[in-house]
Amino acid sequence: MSALPIDPLWPRAGGWPEWTGRADAVLLGAPAWRTSLSPTGAHATPAAIREGLQRFSPTLLGPPALDLTDVLRIADAGDVDDPDGEDGEERLRARVAELSRAALVIALGGDNSVTYATAQGARATGLITLDAHLDLRDGVSNGSPVRRLVEGGLDPKRIVQIGIADFANSAAYAQRAADWGITVITLDELSRRGMDDVIAQAIEIAGHDGSIHLDIDVDVCDRTVAPACPASLPGGLAAWELRALVRGLAVDPRVRSADIVEVDATADAPDGRTVRLAALCVLELLAGVAGRAAHPAPVSPPPIAAEADAAADTDTDTEADAEADADVEADADVEDVDTHEDADADADADEATMQEDDR
Repeated sequence: MSALPIDPLWPRAGGWPEWTGRADAVLLGAPAWRTSLSPTGAHATPAAIREGLQRFSPTLLGPPALDLTDVLRIADAGDVDDPDGEDGEERLRARVAELSRAALVIALGGDNSVTYATAQGARATGLITLDAHLDLRDGVSNGSPVRRLVEGGLDPKRIVQIGIADFANSAAYAQRAADWGITVITLDELSRRGMDDVIAQAIEIAGHDGSIHLDIDVDVCDRTVAPACPASLPGGLAAWELRALVRGLAVDPRVRSADIVEVDATADAPDGRTVRLAALCVLELLAGVAGRAAHPAPVSPPPIAAEADAAADTDTDTEADAEADADVEADADVEDVDTHEDADADADADEATMQEDDR
């Protein structure tokens, strides 16, 4: 990236201090790539995202305008060394667990295989994916993290998959999702229902009894905005839709970990548009955390309709909720952030339609 102009009145995002044991949000590089089903240079992407952040300011326009760095302690924990394979996954899992004192751990992939160890390290009890693919394949690859999490003990009824696309999955794996009770929300359904309704349902299901891991697979976007994603399709989400979904989900305190995956920085367009979008997803996650003072998690998450009777007699305060409450109490003096972009996105969502001419 060419040298950027220096302006003391125009601060740049990124370049955040090293993790020293306490932060509201912490970045962690997870440059996995060896098990990808498609050839990829995704191991180069964490560094590219960090560099890409410098193209943007950390400022929410409000009004009033406010810098994320003025209200959040943001840290960078560096990269996990070679997170592929069993040993690498254990290193990633352990590092995420160590960082989980933060309100949000953001793993920078890397391919989608990092979702498995990241969610486990964060001890997530629910999963939301923004992805064109179900990721329920057999074997160990970037196409199997959801299946592996279920086999590792994650309740599939606490999984919501948003943005699943036609012609990007098989009937066998779609049936597997149905058999396991995974909630699948296709691109068409998202377009019909609107973001507000989908976000509310996803949080209710995945956050019903604990913390949520958010998997942001950028290949859910249209190929024109995500050319560096090997499996992105024409007709996917617009960039603004992905950003609005990310912020709208991250504002809930039960989202304690997230990953941004499937971007191959070595195969991006000359203008670096996919890496820029990934960097903006980092900023949208941070904007969500900054807005949490106005959106505290319920003491007892609302029960899913089918389980209302059983849940009525249960009052479980999970460790993840306790940690989130502690973070909110510690930062009670932090000024709330007006997330105007969410409001704009939500207002437009009911009129948005998904153009998928290639289906």
